[in-house]
Amino acid sequence: MTTAPKSPDDGRAPGEIPLSEIEAILEGRHSNPFAVLGLHKLPTGYHVRCFIPGAEEVAAYLLDGTRLGLLKRRHEAGFFEGPVDVPSPKPIRYRARRGGDDEWAVTDPYSFGPVFGPMDDYFVREGSHLRLFDKMGAHPIRHQGVDGFHFAVWAPNARRVSVVGDFNNWDGRLHVMRLRQDTGIWEIFAPDVRAGSPYKFEIIGRDGERLLKADPYARKAEMRPNTASVTTPELKQDWEDEAHRTHWRTADHRRQPISIYEVHAGSWQRRDDGTFLSWDELAARLIPYVTDMGFTHIEFLPVTEHPYDPSWGYQTTGLYAPTARFGDPEGFARFVNGCHKVGIGVILDWVPAHFPTDEHGLRRFDGTALYEHEDPRQGFHPDWNTAIYNFGRLEVLSYLINNALYWAEKFHLDGLRVDAVASMLYLDYSRKEGEWVPNEYGGRENLEAVRFLQKLNSLSYGNHPGVMTIAEESTSWPKVSHPVHEGGLGFGFKWNMGFMHDTLSYLKREPIHRKHHHNEITFGLVYAFSENFVLPLSHDEVVHGKGSLIAKMAGDDWQKFANLRAYYAFMWGYPGKKLLFMGQEFAQWSEWSEAKALDWNLLHYHQHEGMRRLVRDLNLCYRAKPALHARDCEPEGFRWLIADDHDNSVFAWLRMAPGERPVAVITNFTPIYRENYRLPLPTAGRWREILNTDAEIYGGSGKGNGGRVQAVDAGGDISTTMTLPPLATIMLELEQV
Repeated sequence: MTTAPKSPDDGRAPGEIPLSEIEAILEGRHSNPFAVLGLHKLPTGYHVRCFIPGAEEVAAYLLDGTRLGLLKRRHEAGFFEGPVDVPSPKPIRYRARRGGDDEWAVTDPYSFGPVFGPMDDYFVREGSHLRLFDKMGAHPIRHQGVDGFHFAVWAPNARRVSVVGDFNNWDGRLHVMRLRQDTGIWEIFAPDVRAGSPYKFEIIGRDGERLLKADPYARKAEMRPNTASVTTPELKQDWEDEAHRTHWRTADHRRQPISIYEVHAGSWQRRDDGTFLSWDELAARLIPYVTDMGFTHIEFLPVTEHPYDPSWGYQTTGLYAPTARFGDPEGFARFVNGCHKVGIGVILDWVPAHFPTDEHGLRRFDGTALYEHEDPRQGFHPDWNTAIYNFGRLEVLSYLINNALYWAEKFHLDGLRVDAVASMLYLDYSRKEGEWVPNEYGGRENLEAVRFLQKLNSLSYGNHPGVMTIAEESTSWPKVSHPVHEGGLGFGFKWNMGFMHDTLSYLKREPIHRKHHHNEITFGLVYAFSENFVLPLSHDEVVHGKGSLIAKMAGDDWQKFANLRAYYAFMWGYPGKKLLFMGQEFAQWSEWSEAKALDWNLLHYHQHEGMRRLVRDLNLCYRAKPALHARDCEPEGFRWLIADDHDNSVFAWLRMAPGERPVAVITNFTPIYRENYRLPLPTAGRWREILNTDAEIYGGSGKGNGGRVQAVDAGGDISTTMTLPPLATIMLELEQV
């Protein structure tokens, strides 16, 4: 609180404040330092006060160098004040001296006005501020003619918040922030702070507890094990991706070929000494590889900042900061730009369901349950020992939704794969009776999370129509990828976990037993068009003792490779977009480990190189043939040809697109070579064999149909007789009627 000037007869000159207020400043417990420090207009003129620890003498100056005078030392700890002759409020710079030669300059942060305005407060309160990523956190600005960083953080229940860093020797008394009462946001403009400075927020909770927190909106962070945020310039990238972005803005994503290469940036490849590749090094290696392999997108496991490598990024403490492991944010932007220049999209695995409980993170951010629920039945995740976001709080929703918009706008990302959606949708997810709180209607659906996801998707597509959102949702929740106005969650796509579980279960079985489990293949087509599906062979299937994909296959080594080749072509011919985790394209034997690079030496062996060539050819075929992708999400693009040949474990279907040649996909999931197998087809004429997984170039035995088959109309019954190689998939395209 301010104190009126007192007469000289009480020992203080006019404008000087009581010692009690000085001590409150020195001890960091003053409720409003802006009312005391800086430049103030009093009845006697302008008066300035400052706290500069260690200073023995302080003179005040204007920024143009005009000397205003020597200030009076009111406390030996470094508190100074005095009258100054200025016509109007201006920023003040102090020159402090200690001893004979120790001199330094300080620009007064308390002589600057606020940066946030009334409209910011209004939109924050309403929960509709869609540019918080330009306001919150740390941003370099020029304010009242001075360069520095503006800091802003939400901590409504704190008694005091300061920004601390190298620039003030981590002293929480020096940059105490201004509270905006209407929003609970604290802000300060810190002049002279430069990019590259580590910082945190020192928060005094309502109970007096001192907390040191990383910036929730930090755009850069220190390399682990350090945990500070880092000031960084605004992102500057000369984007060269207008053609790429225009295509995806105007395209119907459901009818585009989408084949995703899932990558963990820290273990795809490494340097010879075992350290991480930088973003520029990844660009030089990964982009050409993905381009040659024919994938349309790279999906990164989370690259947001996280303290613990074995979490793979899923326990993030910095949703706005690309991890320092691979370089600075500009490096990531250059990587995305490089992908877009060659037509490769970039998808980020995004984690809005929960966050870790590290001391420097979001948990009990201002001494209270701020981002999470207070009740552990709602705010704590028992499976992962993490905190759960409070989706019923507008400020939390704004934090998350702004983050999604941030990645799309600032880094031109093409999509977000939203992790652990099922854990968000169900209040009783992984909980026993009595361990969860029902919703307002007594049900187990998390209605607040539903509203959040609907708003997330509506705003993502509304502001960035070229992006896609993909739900990792493992239950039968309806309409996940249906529009919000139809009662859906509004995602663009949903992972088809049922496809992955059923088909891998089938392929683990010895071929002699598969006829008894035929429905594990056919059942998926009952619901294949209920959502816009992505078929995921993801990282989750090659860790924690599950074995790699090649290791899951039944039989000896020859059969394992043949099974996997047949499975890949089966999947690329199956309705739905494709996703394959790195290393599985060349059939890596070992489980994936985040601690080392993939086993690239396996490509020296014919079977592994053959698998890689097959995946490449599948991608190229999938992209080149509209019948294989244009109706991935529509039943009109699929027709069974053979669905009930249990005894032979043969499956065949037709893929179609308007005005395009149909493609028949035939799979023999037994090691038996079948000759003269009758296959019904819709059209008489010549059908060309466009892919055969048993080809020698892929490591197969070379059995096939000489490149084509002839379909004959026998009184309205159109069919062909063909050879089915063992454990193989063949694709036939109508060539000539």
